[in-house]
Amino acid sequence: MTSSDYLPPVEPVARVIQEFNRLPGIGPRTAQKLAYHLIRASKEESRALADAVMDMAEQVRFCSRCQNVTKDDPCAICSDSQRDSSVLCVVEEPLDVLALERSGAFRGRYHVLHGVLSPMDGVGPERLRIKEFLERLKTENGTDDPGELSFPEIVIATNPSLEGEATAMYIRGLLSPLGVRVTRLARGLPSGSDLEFADTVTLARAMEGRQEF
Repeated sequence: MTSSDYLPPVEPVARVIQEFNRLPGIGPRTAQKLAYHLIRASKEESRALADAVMDMAEQVRFCSRCQNVTKDDPCAICSDSQRDSSVLCVVEEPLDVLALERSGAFRGRYHVLHGVLSPMDGVGPERLRIKEFLERLKTENGTDDPGELSFPEIVIATNPSLEGEATAMYIRGLLSPLGVRVTRLARGLPSGSDLEFADTVTLARAMEGRQEF
């Protein structure tokens, strides 16, 4: 069956199903269930959902420094003077920042790539926030020397998947000529897992046991 087989003849319902189906991880059946749930919901519930989505679209942006999602720019983490400015942790997604913050094991700065390299899916370096990352290394130094790197240590915390490892190696290659210390999270993280699903103890041990990369 194709996705069109799940579309009802009622045009507004079909539109909602199609829009839900565009979301990652939402197949035609799930999109259909969500749409019919909204039909049964009260108008107040549906309006609250629509308002929340619109508020997010209008108010949430990417931090100009770390590229994390934020309402204020720069974000709360980048604005926190108590954070350790000597170490920068590179992660795939904003959810990874939340996971590491919950663990309490890291008090430095972050940079969010918004994805990983995946040639099979047509995702190259230009699709990630790598350019912003490299520019940031030379602009946030806080010194009088424009050539001095801002972060003596870069922690690469991409997920231990094939794409995550490929992305880590690519970034490591970019950093090699710069003479910066590059570390990788220790293998306390099981291969193939995502940071957002790791427990706080595992994340803390992985951060504490990071190694030269």
